[in-house]
Amino acid sequence: MPPIKTALLAYGLSGKFFHAPFLAANEGFELYAVLERNNQKAKHDFPDVKSFASLEELLVDESIELVVVNTPNNTHFELAKQCLLAKKHILLEKPATATPEEFLELIELAKSVNKQLLVYQNRRWSSDICAAKEIIKSGKLGEIIEVHLRFDRYRPTISAKGFKENELPGSGILYDLGSHLIDQAISIFGKPKKYSIQKGMYRNGTMVDDYAFVHLLFENQVNAFITVSMHVLDIQPGIVIHGTKGSFIKEFCDEQENQLMAGMPPNHPDFGLELKNKEGKLTYIDKNNHTIVERIPSQKGNFNGLFKDVYECIRNDKPFSVCHEEILEQLTILNTK
Repeated sequence: MPPIKTALLAYGLSGKFFHAPFLAANEGFELYAVLERNNQKAKHDFPDVKSFASLEELLVDESIELVVVNTPNNTHFELAKQCLLAKKHILLEKPATATPEEFLELIELAKSVNKQLLVYQNRRWSSDICAAKEIIKSGKLGEIIEVHLRFDRYRPTISAKGFKENELPGSGILYDLGSHLIDQAISIFGKPKKYSIQKGMYRNGTMVDDYAFVHLLFENQVNAFITVSMHVLDIQPGIVIHGTKGSFIKEFCDEQENQLMAGMPPNHPDFGLELKNKEGKLTYIDKNNHTIVERIPSQKGNFNGLFKDVYECIRNDKPFSVCHEEILEQLTILNTK
């Protein structure tokens, strides 16, 4: 099978670090083109890449099979629609759209043109959340009662990125970071039975939420508490799980983002390895009623697993790991007023 010729719609942080390195390293893809209206930065890193000055020009290139829509959140729906109408498969950055209604329209459009609509939720392949999933599956925690997922930052001032700071569809920390954590919870526990949301705006002059708390209630009385904040100077553990027989605590310490920004390619043997002394702490009661404490190392983080799934979906028509129903549920929660 020939590699999938792929185009990026932007070459900012997302394109440069979270997409291009994987497309270049994975033999199933060819990083063929980038949409760059002004500076042609991609050519500095990938001299053979084709540069387009307009989306219209890019979409008429029939050799392009897959388009990565990695533009600001408020543009996702319209750009994805244009790409599908041009009969391209699309990999759509999270949050997929601002509303579930927009995503439903894209689902129907993708079906009508017989193309794949795939959503990029790369943090399902983070080392830390994968470790948590394995601990839950092991049964050592007993029946799960509560799961706390946090994404903390300390950024008390307004950034220069207008698309993130202005009151636009899909803006604010809940859409930006909460979409990761809500997706992780849904990927583990399924569709929540009910949920509640609290958002706050604490920075001087902010027009968007910079704090959010979500409570998801799943089957079997499993509670997931999700917190995203721009106001945490002392970063807290990203994963805390309590069950009837034990607890698991772990930092959000996946190293893939740091490695990519340091220039490590995804096919490097050390890519995805966590730093030393970042193991999770598992405390549980064994069958002899003894309290056991273990340090649990993570497996490698593997964002490349997402791209392998994209390839299998497009070339071999296999189901994609991130299904449309899960994205619709996520967007319904994010869109709650």
